Amino acid sequence: MRHVSLILAAILLTSGSAITVASDLGSMTTKEIMEHRPSSIELDALGRIYNPEAPVPPQCYTRIEGKFNPCYVCHQNNTDDARPNFMQDGTLQQAYEFSEAGLTNHHRNLFIDRTSEVAAQSDEDILRYIDEDNYSALKDYLLEKNWSGYLPDLANYQDGADAFDDNGHALDGSGWVAFNYKPQPSTFWPTNGSTDDALIRLPPAFRQTADGIISRDVYIANLALLEMAFQDLTEVTLPAIDETALGLDIDGDGTLSSASKMKRRSSYLGAAYEMPVSRMIYPEGTEFLHSVRYIGIEGETIEVARRMKELRYMVKSRKLTLAELRSRYRNERQEKIDENLPRYVDLGDRGMDTGFGWTLLGFIEAADGSLRPQTNEEQFFCRGCHATTGANIDQTWAFPRKLTGVDGWGYLDYRAQKDAPSKGQTDGEIVTYMKRAGGGDEFRSNTEMLARWFNEDGSVNEDAVRGKSVYELITPSRQRALKLNKAYRVIVKEQTFIYGRDATISPPKNVHAEIDGATAPTLPRELRFKHDIRLDWTSAQ
Repeated sequence: MRHVSLILAAILLTSGSAITVASDLGSMTTKEIMEHRPSSIELDALGRIYNPEAPVPPQCYTRIEGKFNPCYVCHQNNTDDARPNFMQDGTLQQAYEFSEAGLTNHHRNLFIDRTSEVAAQSDEDILRYIDEDNYSALKDYLLEKNWSGYLPDLANYQDGADAFDDNGHALDGSGWVAFNYKPQPSTFWPTNGSTDDALIRLPPAFRQTADGIISRDVYIANLALLEMAFQDLTEVTLPAIDETALGLDIDGDGTLSSASKMKRRSSYLGAAYEMPVSRMIYPEGTEFLHSVRYIGIEGETIEVARRMKELRYMVKSRKLTLAELRSRYRNERQEKIDENLPRYVDLGDRGMDTGFGWTLLGFIEAADGSLRPQTNEEQFFCRGCHATTGANIDQTWAFPRKLTGVDGWGYLDYRAQKDAPSKGQTDGEIVTYMKRAGGGDEFRSNTEMLARWFNEDGSVNEDAVRGKSVYELITPSRQRALKLNKAYRVIVKEQTFIYGRDATISPPKNVHAEIDGATAPTLPRELRFKHDIRLDWTSAQ
């Protein structure tokens, strides 16, 4: 069911003061909807789908001009038969292989100039706004609406790091664990509009001893086993645990004592002792919580804001075998070859089934700043990255990019990270991205990144970036952060998320409004790159 306030009598269009009644909106063509941009809620109330290719994000419409390639970050051909992603979409680095509907860039918010709306907001007002808590009231709001899906269950999450101990475990005992990971280039770099974090929670059996007693030691050990399964490691450091509580010598030193490292095992521990450790596959029931937030500003320091733009939840609802995954990816590839539009299973309050064993659910800001459930089409947008891209691992991005071992258990901290290279590479991932993409974002429109890290001839100033922390490389100046926060607030007030969620102030130049499949420039094969989203932290740290 949908729990949103609906105004059916009259709709104030964002293009001006003209009024159209609901019946007029229901008969609008896609082109007319694109022009007038009625809100997400208004269209959802009428059952209208504006963008049948909503999973294709705005970044896929960047002008590659035969030489720029930001696309490699998401689109890859898998050469590892045991890696649970068989999408084989590497050719998307070279060409715009869209359906007929996808040839039109439906993300019209990219082409709106918000300079005057940004200028009209004071710095004091936006600073007050982003420091407000819009998370705490969400659970009670959903309960009042008889919500039957996931209920936010982490106390004080609005306060970011303060909700967790030094090893990332939630102070409220809910089982959520924060981990320190490197954000995916470049949409999740704060310099491009948002801060975020990610949490993981394994099912109860992975947090209990064999006789059902809650055990932090068991939980830490099982999280370490999961990390090794994703990183192909034979051992890993971890927060010190008591081996006597486990009854196992997990570090292999021949004694039962305090252990700060763990050797790889074939099965999990505690009440999950019968569960095999599967390479690069999460146990059924694994959950993730991801908050996307405004850019927090404290003096000249950039941090995670209290106010959330979105709260995203996903749960591993079914563990599929490699054979089942291979079959589903094969079907997905054929669907794309046939230019069929993407399909999905809407589970109502529970979220949306990805078709690959996961269920996604999202909440987003209402016009008054509170969080509300996403509409069907808003939620459909999330499926693009968490289902049918060739670079993700078991449909996820953040956990495979966790800082290795004990250093990676704790709330997100860019200052603790160097620019680690991707596995198999030597240069840092961030500098590599800037070289291949030609900028600090897909559209090459982040002028601050261009000024900071690029030479006048368009090459990366490697002397400037060498030795910098991730924080120094990807956080914006105070002034840019203020403007990006103000730009996004304009979209919130309009509730026009289905036309794009990027916090742009003026329209980026290097983006297609329409794609002509016959004439659009493609990349030569030598500019197509292999890329592992996992990182070589050893060489970086």
